[in-house]
Amino acid sequence: MVAGWTWDDTLFSGTAAYYRRGRLPYAPGLADALAKALPLDGQGRLIDVGCGPGTIALSLAHLFREVVGVDPDSGMIAEAGREAAMAGVTGKTRWARTRAEELPAGLGTFTVATFAQSFHWMDRELVAATIKDMLRPGGALVHISDLKTETRTTDGLPHPPVPYAAMEELVRRYLGPVRRAGQGVLPQGTTGGEAAVFARAGFSGPQRHVVPGGQALVRTWDDAVAGVFSMSFSAPHLFGSRRDDFEADLRQLLREASPSGRFSERQPSTELFVWGRDPAAL
Repeated sequence: MVAGWTWDDTLFSGTAAYYRRGRLPYAPGLADALAKALPLDGQGRLIDVGCGPGTIALSLAHLFREVVGVDPDSGMIAEAGREAAMAGVTGKTRWARTRAEELPAGLGTFTVATFAQSFHWMDRELVAATIKDMLRPGGALVHISDLKTETRTTDGLPHPPVPYAAMEELVRRYLGPVRRAGQGVLPQGTTGGEAAVFARAGFSGPQRHVVPGGQALVRTWDDAVAGVFSMSFSAPHLFGSRRDDFEADLRQLLREASPSGRFSERQPSTELFVWGRDPAAL
């Protein structure tokens, strides 16, 4: 948990409807990379902690007999259920509205646990220890995120880049200079150092894998708006009665940046850290 900040259920309130459209996808080949890194035979169980609308859980569902997604936000859980139905995997997926700190919540044991850009919101020491106990012998914990160290340019692509800096400045004009997070603020952002937490919990490793990105993407005005409203620090409810005014200003900014309504962007690479439950697991 971030020092000086207290969890509350409004953190991602209202963002679920925008999440899948607004967030950039993980790099193609993520599932293949994980299947190669771990001996998956389609018979194990996966728990995705902080699953959001099921993005990672559903992309990995074919590698497991059962997939369980856990998230405290009711909108995210509902969206995950809808996505599972559309993907035809309702029979092998389960969605539980609960905080990671409330696990094991009677969910049983698992072959693999994933955290996809969610671990920093949790009581990390508690959750890491709990997940270790929920993994079967030989199981693994996988921490997934965009590769933060790469530089992605739009050189040579047909459309202007998404004007992220101007969009962030507009958010600050409406919400203030300090990053919002639910009912609180995060002056220093979220906490890193996940590796030390997993090591203290007794996990072995990690193995590091990078799934390459770099593919050209085309984004629209609506995609960019959804991206803003998918973020905890610019969730729709934070704007209160000024939400419509903010969106109107945002769309005007986007129109000026690209009158055609199209932006170019590069697909981020995805970084996987695979931690073993047991000393000889990896």
